[in-house]
Amino acid sequence: MSATLGTLISLLEPTWKIEIFERLDGVALESSNPWNNAGTGHAALCELNYTPERPDGSIDTTKAVKINEQFQVSREFWHHLTSAGLLPEASTYMSRTPHMTFVRGEANVDYLRRRHAALSAHPLFSDLEFSDDPAVIAQWAPLLVAERADDEPIAATRAASGTDVDFGSLTRSMLRHLVDHGATLATQHEVKNLRRRKDGTWDVKVRDTSWNAKDPVRTVNARFVFVGAGGGALPLLQRSGIPEIKGYGGFPISGQFLRTTNPVIVAQHHAKVYGKADVGAPPMSVPHLDTRVVDGETSVMFGPYAGFSTKYLKQGSLLDLFTSIRPGNIVTMAGAGLDNMDLTAYLVSEVTKSFDAKFRSLRQFMPTARPEDWELITAGQRVQVMKRDPKKGGRLEFGTDVVTGADGTIAGLLGASPGASTAAWAMVDVLERCFPEHRAAWRPRLAAIAPSLATDDWDTPAERESLEALAELDEVGAADA
Repeated sequence: MSATLGTLISLLEPTWKIEIFERLDGVALESSNPWNNAGTGHAALCELNYTPERPDGSIDTTKAVKINEQFQVSREFWHHLTSAGLLPEASTYMSRTPHMTFVRGEANVDYLRRRHAALSAHPLFSDLEFSDDPAVIAQWAPLLVAERADDEPIAATRAASGTDVDFGSLTRSMLRHLVDHGATLATQHEVKNLRRRKDGTWDVKVRDTSWNAKDPVRTVNARFVFVGAGGGALPLLQRSGIPEIKGYGGFPISGQFLRTTNPVIVAQHHAKVYGKADVGAPPMSVPHLDTRVVDGETSVMFGPYAGFSTKYLKQGSLLDLFTSIRPGNIVTMAGAGLDNMDLTAYLVSEVTKSFDAKFRSLRQFMPTARPEDWELITAGQRVQVMKRDPKKGGRLEFGTDVVTGADGTIAGLLGASPGASTAAWAMVDVLERCFPEHRAAWRPRLAAIAPSLATDDWDTPAERESLEALAELDEVGAADA
């Protein structure tokens, strides 16, 4: 998110001074690290939590369409940067990987059929295929069907336009571009405090954590501050004292994946296959069997297995959760906790699962899986947003939330999925909120960077042509990879 916002600003206002602070010794080592996330280009092609079933049995596609539209903005933005020579070839950060949904049981098969009918009528989902024929599903993803019981009802959807994205590589490339064009990047620099001056600017107190720091603590004055610190954004926004962050809380969830690099298995699976979450499980814990391409090497991952840690960052402090509790959010956090006891029970059960129990979950997806082919890796931390609720005191929200100060001098990003997939759209939103005086001047340039920002309707011939052009770009990236 920070790299995206910085890149947009550098394109719109190349004379503005940009300083970037990273607490670790390298960039993209937390949430954007490719092994700390699933690498899914979230476009709602396969994620069931974006298409809830209404009480009357119809499928609500509103959120799915919105997320897909937002992902198209990111694709256009990356395409623009690559075409302008500001990013390397698409194959270095993105590969064509079909997105699939796989379900078992008659009720789930019926739901998936209705979901397909509702989504495929929209131009953004026109390539979505459905089948309940095991022979067809075996052609799409043979590991899902091999040695599965013949009498088990199964179904799948498949979108060939899906993508696998190495957000770590993408982030590093954008930051290299920023530094090459005058931005300052300081690693091993941790922001300790944010204080607003009377003139509306911000004093940012930064500590140099390197062992030989000559000036360990310094203060930088800024007209605008963006807090894109992953799970660490909530504490920093709280320290800023802006009233807009009052009432917000954060619930940290950790995760693990099973991973294999066995070439025999990798050769048989080329898809991101999402299933249905267990009862009480958060949407980010939807099980999925994924092709991953990281640094040009392909592997297959399954998970995530949710866990609990009081850290807000993978390389954070065990005190993070406790120090984020304030008088302004204690009711929110208590209310959200009481309203999500099923989630608490789920997390306890996940934390106590043995390796064998976790492996049984994989075998529900892939009956031929063998323990010796797989290793357990720890993924990144996610902090789910807690918001005030007038009836319950607080509620847990799943998604991405941008918080901006009333005067537009500070903004920050909270939440998890769809996250990085919708970074370009989210950061354009930040620009429009925080720099309204520049909106008219920036609009033509933004439309050139991402044409879909100029329209709200993807059902026009021009937008369909744009989508087809992006699909062709993905094909080139996949072929190069």
